[in-house]
Formats: sequence, C-alpha cells, structure tokens
Amino acid sequence: METTRREGPGLLTRREAVGLMGGAVAVTAAMLSGVRPAFGATRNIGSKIKTLMWPASVTPCDKNRKFDSAAFVDILQWFKHNGADGVVVLGTTGEFPSFSVAERRLVAETALKNKLGMNIIINPGTPNLPETLELARHAAEHGADGLLVIPPFYYNNPPVEGLTQYYSALFDEVHIPINLYHIPRTSGVPISTQLLKNLMHYPNLAGIKDSDGNMPEYEAFVADFPELNMRTGTLSKLEYALDHGMGAILMEGNLFCKQLSEVFAAYHAGKDYHAPLAKMRAAEALLREGGVYSYGPMKYALSLQMGVPQTYQRPPFVDVTDAQKAAIKAGLAKMKEMS
Repeated sequence: METTRREGPGLLTRREAVGLMGGAVAVTAAMLSGVRPAFGATRNIGSKIKTLMWPASVTPCDKNRKFDSAAFVDILQWFKHNGADGVVVLGTTGEFPSFSVAERRLVAETALKNKLGMNIIINPGTPNLPETLELARHAAEHGADGLLVIPPFYYNNPPVEGLTQYYSALFDEVHIPINLYHIPRTSGVPISTQLLKNLMHYPNLAGIKDSDGNMPEYEAFVADFPELNMRTGTLSKLEYALDHGMGAILMEGNLFCKQLSEVFAAYHAGKDYHAPLAKMRAAEALLREGGVYSYGPMKYALSLQMGVPQTYQRPPFVDVTDAQKAAIKAGLAKMKEMS
C-alpha cells in the first residue's frame, strides 16, 4: 500500500483537510487510496530549499555484473562524508535501463535503508506506464523524498497530450514530489514548457532535471517556472542555476562530490562560490583524459578515490582499459597535489 512522505509543507491545509475528509485520519486514508490533493494546496518540492547538490549516483556491480549492495552502501557513505545534500538513484549515470524491475526495487531499497539524512530521489521511469507506476509506488512506500521520472522512451517525440496523460496517471496515484527528466538526446522525448503547464495543477510537481545542453531553453524553464526547482543536470549551467536559486543533479558528483559541496557551501554562506567552482573544474579536467564519463572508468576512478575494490558496469558498456587506468591514476595524483 502506498504511503507518502510529509517533509516540508503539507499538501492540504488543516481547513481543507477537515472540509474534504473530516479530519486528519480521513485525509490520510484518502491519500493512501489514491485521492489527489486539492487544487491550490501548498506546493511540495521535496526539500526545504532548492539549492541542494545531488550526485547522480553510479550503480555498482561486482565482477559477475550483479548489483553489489554492500558497495552501494559504501558509496552512499562516501557521498555523505563528502557533503552531498542528497543522491539521485537509478538515473542515467546509474544505468537504470540495464537493470530489471526486481533489481531496481533492490537498488532503491538499499538506498532508502541507508539515507544517512540525505535527500533521496529515485527514478522509476520505464517505457511503459504499469512498470513505472509499480516502481514509483515502491519508492514512495519505502520513504523516497521524491521521484525523477524519465518520459516513456523509444517512441520519439510523442504528442504532448499523450505525455500529459502518462504523467497525470502517475500524479493521480503517487503523491510524493515528482520531477520530470529532460534528457532528449538520450530519451528522444523532450520535456516541454506546455507539458509542465499541463501538470502545474498537481501540488507535488516539484520541478525538472535539465540534462540537455541548450542554455536558452534552460533559461526559459527557469523564467517560466520560478516556483519549481528547475535543477541543472549539466555542469555548464551550474552558475546560472545557483544565481537563480535552483539546485543541481550532477554525474560529476560521483568523483568531485567534495569539490561541488564546497561550491554549494560557499553559495549558502553568501561567499563567492566561483573560486571553489574554478578549483572543481580544474580537478575535473585532470581526470577527463581517463575517460571518466564512461561507466567503467568512472567506477574504477571512484573505487580508487574511496580506497575500495573496483566495481563494474553492465553491457553494453565495457571495462576500463589499462591506458585509462594509467591516466586516471595520474590524474588522481595531480588532484591530491592540488588539494
């Protein structure tokens, strides 16, 4: 049975709750049974503030390409130790299409049992609505702080009306904060301004992750939906996001979690965050030659940073090469000299 998280503002005011359902107990029963919150209720973005940093976590596998839950717990502890505000689980960096529904439930449960005070967002998206709903309900039941939902992929550029129906079915059934995932170069399905407008009446529409490289489009998203958290999914848009009070979900958070946390710490302290950001970008450049934005090299580099055994990716991606290993080791050594 579905449960809902109530961190931050509630979805119904006390007066609305009494009027609609005759008290808090009845409201809870209605929420569990799938009744949608009243129109105009306080928006729930899933966190107390917008300007948080979520690493888009890898999903570690052992040598046999089986999900390694113990290694994942270590990674979550690594993020916490290095200052992450939250973690996005089973995103693109988490290789979500490479895991079965049953495996994705296990990955989500592992993260949600080991939150360590972090804000955990799960991607339940699949190409079909039944499995997306199943995984979304599962995440809500196990305490996710929010969802990041990629649109149904494979059929490129479906009509906005169809996407509205797809997401509406999700919003009608799951009431934790929901973010839409804009990564059209991979999904083939853009998140449009019109789609967001069609869904704005849902109080738990929290925002988006914009992983496209189109800066004018991102600027328009931020301008058109200031009440949502229009998180950047690319490092190139981070300054614009912070300057406009928005958060970030970044794959760079795996290898540069500490450096990015220092950027956000400076921002929250009212200091110039550009100096730590320049330092982070310099460190990032040192590892780029090792191909660390491919899954095998990224997991290898992360294992070295953490001082733990190497973890692995799933096909169709391949293992880190010896040349990449050498470049990564050299880059990490230079990073150590910089710190």
